[in-house]
Amino acid sequence: MSIISLIIKREFVAKVRNKSFIVMTFLSPLLFVAIIAFIAYLSSMKADTKEIAIHDESGLFVKEFTTKNKDDDAYKYIDLSTTAVNALKDSITKERYEGLLIIPQSSEISDLETKIQFVSNSSPSIVFIEQIQKTVANKITKINLYKANLDTLAIQNAQSKVNISLAKASGEQSVKGVNEIKIAIGGGFGYLIMMFIIIYGNMVMRSVIEEKTNRIIEIIISSVKPFQLMIGKIIGTSLAGILQFFIWAVIGLSIMFAASMFFGVNVGSATKMPPELMSEAQMQITNTAQLYITELWNLPIATILIGFVVYFIGGYFLYSSFYAAIGAAVDNQTDSQQFLIPIIMPLMLSVYVGFFSVINDPHGTIAVVFSMIPLTSPIVMLMRIPFGVPLWQIAISVTLLFATFFAVVWFAAKIYRVGILMYGKKPSWKELYRWLKYTG
Repeated sequence: MSIISLIIKREFVAKVRNKSFIVMTFLSPLLFVAIIAFIAYLSSMKADTKEIAIHDESGLFVKEFTTKNKDDDAYKYIDLSTTAVNALKDSITKERYEGLLIIPQSSEISDLETKIQFVSNSSPSIVFIEQIQKTVANKITKINLYKANLDTLAIQNAQSKVNISLAKASGEQSVKGVNEIKIAIGGGFGYLIMMFIIIYGNMVMRSVIEEKTNRIIEIIISSVKPFQLMIGKIIGTSLAGILQFFIWAVIGLSIMFAASMFFGVNVGSATKMPPELMSEAQMQITNTAQLYITELWNLPIATILIGFVVYFIGGYFLYSSFYAAIGAAVDNQTDSQQFLIPIIMPLMLSVYVGFFSVINDPHGTIAVVFSMIPLTSPIVMLMRIPFGVPLWQIAISVTLLFATFFAVVWFAAKIYRVGILMYGKKPSWKELYRWLKYTG
């Protein structure tokens, strides 16, 4: 067995036998499910109904708000137009009401567009204020139409709702939201790679720092070359991480299956729709579902899966080389912060480019360029692949990624072999540059 294989085995066994690794492997999915259940419970809880006092001197708008009490559980509008405004403001100060809507009397209806006031102890939400403005504006519009002797009912009936159907140039029918599904698939794989890089890259760095601090590294270096040790640590840690992700997937699927068995909902018994409407709705849902399934099958599934594996390996190895070099250069994690920022920034940039550029223009200049840059390509290219990427672009991107990986490994190994035996000194960027030129 080669030396690198022995190092890989040593790193893998050391990681999987670690108590924290074992505990978090089985505890993390449970914590994740518990958090989801807790969030679902909180979202199902109804918030307290907020009472809004209305002082409408014009008498034109109060019914527009009080009629909403039947449909709106969040806010309840109370007509207090006969109560003095000052008394109502005191009630707001004493928090008897959430807010007070003051609508003054005006001879000109257009004056109310700027004279209506909302009084509260704290600033209301933008959505709530927009709802009030919309209600008042609709009422003023109706009044203006009536004064102009226009038939408001005819105008309302003349309004049209357009629903555009989608179709491909080949004649096949399409559905809305396919691009969002594509970006979700690519973004999910890209996010998985980013989390793996951050979690297990840090694990590589901590392992190097720990062995360096405990002086174990001096014994190990006497038997193996620094480059072999660095590659062994990266591969061994990645295998432990893949095992942990696999266990998480199995536990997650098992929990989902158990939940569907014990907490499944019988939709048919809870539905009160007439049989003919139910049949028509089910047929429409089935047709729509078939269109979505067809669109998903038309995705380059093989390219997505193969691309995920390739970019997963290339991206992790590339960034882990940086983490290993940083671990060799410093004596503790506090000193590593100044070197970690330049590593994290490309990952953050790739997520930003993916969600703000790829979704709008997956074949645009920005998306294409960042899918070629090795530090961002593992995430950006995976977000582009579901939209259909020419194979030559993928080939160039993968070639640049692995070429950069080998170059970074070569540079990282030069820092690693010098810094691994350096103690008690916090290196600067200038000193790291000198280590790169060291040939001894």
